[in-house]
This record gives sequence, structure tokens and C-alpha cells, in this order.
Amino acid sequence: MTRTLNWRARYTPFLEWLDAENRPQWRERIIQRLYDCFEANPHGDLPRWLEALERLPALPDVSADFSAPTVRFSSPGAGKPEQAEVEAGLRGLMPWRKGPFDFFGVQVDTEWRSDWKWERIAPHLSSLEGRTVLDVGCGSGYHCWRMLGAGARRVVGIDPGMLFLMQFFAVRDYLPEPPPVDMLPLRMEMLPNNLELFDTVFSLGILYHRRSPIDHLLELKSTLRPGGELVLETLVIEGSEGDTLMPEDRYGRMRNVWFIPSAATLERWLQRAGFEGIRAVDVTPTTIEEQRSTDWMRFQSLPDFLDPNDASRTIEGYPAPIRATLVARKPG
Repeated sequence: MTRTLNWRARYTPFLEWLDAENRPQWRERIIQRLYDCFEANPHGDLPRWLEALERLPALPDVSADFSAPTVRFSSPGAGKPEQAEVEAGLRGLMPWRKGPFDFFGVQVDTEWRSDWKWERIAPHLSSLEGRTVLDVGCGSGYHCWRMLGAGARRVVGIDPGMLFLMQFFAVRDYLPEPPPVDMLPLRMEMLPNNLELFDTVFSLGILYHRRSPIDHLLELKSTLRPGGELVLETLVIEGSEGDTLMPEDRYGRMRNVWFIPSAATLERWLQRAGFEGIRAVDVTPTTIEEQRSTDWMRFQSLPDFLDPNDASRTIEGYPAPIRATLVARKPG
């Protein structure tokens, strides 16, 4: 049997919201993209992932907590047999990279301790209460749920990874009512120009993957309403304004790392892209406690990407990863 997903029903509330926001151009693009992903040209693993979702048991009186470091679900009907079914379904969606999650006592220990990043960023944000939020490169959607827990009125995550979307559905499908949180299998360049729809936009761990970082900053700015806030987190190097590392080939075994600026250079990039009120709120080295292989992500991770004899360098000899978070504002 060929497994399918009723994507039209899942995305009806979101499409109705776009109608209310008078964004017909984006609405039509999204419908075409969803049709391509689920019907015209689906990922070869999609049937297997849908089977894993179907294995997750229905449970009564589910409650969710999105305000704690671990996104957590509970139900009085979740005994050991149900937990075993939950774990089997979730393991069918491995690898899990961003989290952590707790599904009815099943601990999903993800590669990234994404809660550590959130706890570093959250104290420096304008309140998300009542705001419309975009999370670019959202992965499984962990931070989207934390944004909802922080009071956002609506959250939209975008990421082209279809496995990430299935992991997002594993969370969302346990909620008794459709929440104002959606994830779309889109790349940043698939968004319309001058969308100006969001009060807050997050780009966490994306900029160094872009061949043209200034273009990425301009794309982010175009999604913000006037006066909206950008939260940008990316790799940086130690150095002065103007200092930038462009790896010869790979960085931390990653081919798609193009530019790693100093924090001061990053501030200048934001200023040249037309942002104001720019401030660096956090600069933190990435440790092997924050990013590592686990039983839920069994591939190589940060410990394998560092020089085994000098943890201050990558395997290629570049400075080990440091991440900076900057907050900036689009002029009103």
C-alpha cells in the first residue's frame, strides 16, 4: 500500500491565515511546493517515514509543555506498552538532530542540546508575546515550539528537509487542537520578495552555509515588518572588523561553509544590509557536550570534527567553532 499524507487538510489553517494577511502570491507558491513534495516528486523515504508516524499510538488527554528546556508530552494513558510503541515510531524517524524532546517518558536525546542555545538567546529578545515569528532553517521545529511557549501568536518554520518535517508532525499530531505553528519544506529563496509579514525572524546556524551572506541578510530583512527584529546566530572567528575566514575546502568536515566572519565584521555586514540597533548578545564556543552523537543520532558529530590532539582546532586546522548571536532591527 502506498502511504500518503493529507497535506491539504494539515495546511488549511495556515493557508487561511495567509488569506487573512492578504498574501495570495505566497499562498500559491506554497500549494505548489507542497504538491511537489507530497505528490509530484516525493522523497524516496517518504513512505517509510509516514509508516513511522502511523505507528505512534493515539493517547488520551495529552498535555504539552513548551516552556521548559525539554519539549514534553504527557498522558495518563501512556503505560509501558504505549511507550514502546511511541519509541518504535520515533526511532523510525532517526536521526534526531535538534531537541531535546520527551514523548510520554520516551527521552529523545538529540545531537544538539538546542535548549542551551535557546537559554542563551531568550533573555536578550524583545518579548515574543503576540508576535508573528519566522524560524529560518528550523530543523525538526524544536525552537518553533519554544517560541510558541514564549507567547508567540503564530510561528512559521521553514526548512527543506523532509525528515525534519516528519519529526515536526510527530510533535504536532499529539496536540488536541491544531496549534498556530506550521513548518514548510521551503528554502529561504522560495519566499516572495518584500514579504514584510513577520515581527521577529530567527536565522540560527544558517548564514555560514550561504554563498552570499549579504544577500541572506537582505532576504531576512525583506520578511520583516518595518520595525521588526532579527535574531541572527552563526559561526564566528576571533578577530577585528574586516577579519573573515573562508575555508579552502571543508570546515569541520562540512563542504558547505563559505564565510565565517568575526563578530565585528558581522555587525558591519548587518549595518550595510540596512539594519539598525545592532548588538551582539552572546559569543560562546560550541562544546562536545552541546553537539555530540547519541543513541538517537548515531552518525559523526562535533568530537569527530575536531583535531584529536588539539580541541581548539578543527580536523582541517581551522579555529574550533564559536557561535555569536546578534540582534538587530529593521528600520520602522
